[in-house]
Amino acid sequence: MTFKEIQELIKLVGKSNLTEVKLKKKDFEISIRTKKYRKSMQQVMSAPAPMVSMAAAPAASSAPVAKAAPTPAAPEEDEDAGLLEVKSPIVGTFYRSSSPDKPAFAKVGDTIAEGDVVCIVEAMKLFNEIESEISGKIVKVMCEDASPVEYDQVLFLVDPKG
Repeated sequence: MTFKEIQELIKLVGKSNLTEVKLKKKDFEISIRTKKYRKSMQQVMSAPAPMVSMAAAPAASSAPVAKAAPTPAAPEEDEDAGLLEVKSPIVGTFYRSSSPDKPAFAKVGDTIAEGDVVCIVEAMKLFNEIESEISGKIVKVMCEDASPVEYDQVLFLVDPKG
């Protein structure tokens, strides 16, 4: 699929009543979500707790084996309760700033609003600004700078009350 075809697909999805489109051809996969997707997901989700538990699991598994006892994991889940996630909409390389000599778009303690640029994800030599879909205070950055990220991987944990 060419870049022009992708752009036209994005325009068509934006004009339609669709909330999400996923297209898969052999080794190529694309997923497009509209603003309507965010609104419909907010209505469907009654509480963010299930998403938080999934985010807490990798953090607990990265601890050394000797310290991976269930007791330390329980308080960590309590700390993350009620936090929302900013996820990567694409596969690529995560960058916290536009260049090494520039400050990070968002860091722990910053208050962000919906639509604020929080990072960049480079995919196929294109630098994509990632905008927050939520408002609140950044509590934790879940990725290292210049590290690879997957589709739907959690990039930031945000306290909506912050």
